[in-house]
Amino acid sequence: MRAIDLENRYSAHNYEPLPVVLARGKGAYLWDTSGRRYVDMMSAYSAASHGHAHPRILDALAAQAGRLAVPSRAYFNDRLGPFLAELCKLTGLDAALPMNTGAEAVETAVKAARRWGYRVKGIARDRAEIIVASGNFHGRTTTVISFSTEPDYRDGFGPFTPGFRAVPFSDLAAIERAITPETAAVLIEPIQGEAGIIVPPAGYLAGLRRICDAHRVLLILDEVQSGLGRTGAWFAFQHEGIRPDGVILGKALGGGVLPVSAFVATREVMDVFTPGSHGSTFGGNPLAAAVGLEALHVIREEGLVERSRDLGAHMLARLSAIDSPALKHVRGRGLWVGAEIDPAVASARAACERLLEKGVLSKETHRTVVRLAPPLVIARDDLDWALDRFADVLRELDGVRRRADAALALA
Repeated sequence: MRAIDLENRYSAHNYEPLPVVLARGKGAYLWDTSGRRYVDMMSAYSAASHGHAHPRILDALAAQAGRLAVPSRAYFNDRLGPFLAELCKLTGLDAALPMNTGAEAVETAVKAARRWGYRVKGIARDRAEIIVASGNFHGRTTTVISFSTEPDYRDGFGPFTPGFRAVPFSDLAAIERAITPETAAVLIEPIQGEAGIIVPPAGYLAGLRRICDAHRVLLILDEVQSGLGRTGAWFAFQHEGIRPDGVILGKALGGGVLPVSAFVATREVMDVFTPGSHGSTFGGNPLAAAVGLEALHVIREEGLVERSRDLGAHMLARLSAIDSPALKHVRGRGLWVGAEIDPAVASARAACERLLEKGVLSKETHRTVVRLAPPLVIARDDLDWALDRFADVLRELDGVRRRADAALALA
């Protein structure tokens, strides 16, 4: 196919896409260049939580693009203030700094934590440390991969940025042991997405809050994937009733049409930034602000948080009821589930390729987990249809394994 040939020829080979060429999207559906329709069970890693081509978000995009798109933060604009005010209201925090991609918002949080450590906590210059979790995924910039524990993300990209300490995810005792007088912050995903939708035990976030308070350490949560309704709450930290010192948002904040992100924090943290200390040409532009504000309004007014909670419980129950040797484990929260495939039976990639053949789009992570994270607007019937296809794929994989075992026994 020409589109695939052109991309393979001219693109850097930093992705290994499934063999489908997408041309159009609407709601929870995507169509390829031949007109075949698929159910989207991926949502672009939560960037398309509102579905594709949401009419309200497209209207907001077109209206603002016709008025004013990118004037630079050298001036005030009439869209940014309302957008940031809504972010602060929803998170319960005091101030927000808009950026573009999630990785940029993570970088912003790292800078804020370090400067807070020096100027507020009194850590000696250039000695601040940030504690992170093993298995984390916070982006692909050089600083962010410096504290990744995934070898493929780091290989050949050093030297790395110092100042980070990784401890096992979900281990509160390990966090407390790692804290020193030079610790400025703990930076954690409430649920680890790229690691395979790893859900910590109940009480983990509340425990982090207690530990950070006891040692005067900032608690910063990366909710780029988990935030904005994905887990059945506006933010994953709300499941435990805590308030972080900072939260990182992105992906769904752009309504599926633009990269929009933000670091939202307490006033004490955000006030470490002074004019000229940080910035972004595109961050906070009125086009992004208008889209981001409408994305937030759509989530609230269309009840997408509640849909994620209810349909997510349904999806998890259905998947947990499947009896298949190919399926080792199912875990998740809201419309965000990781289905772990037994590598002795098949790879997660093979499962995703078979799903593609049946009209369902998903993607594997860490070679063993199929991510199932549809747009929050998905209809229950479409969700059930996709889950039926997943069950069909598991039966097929079980059959392949049984035939292989029988052939081996006869050899």
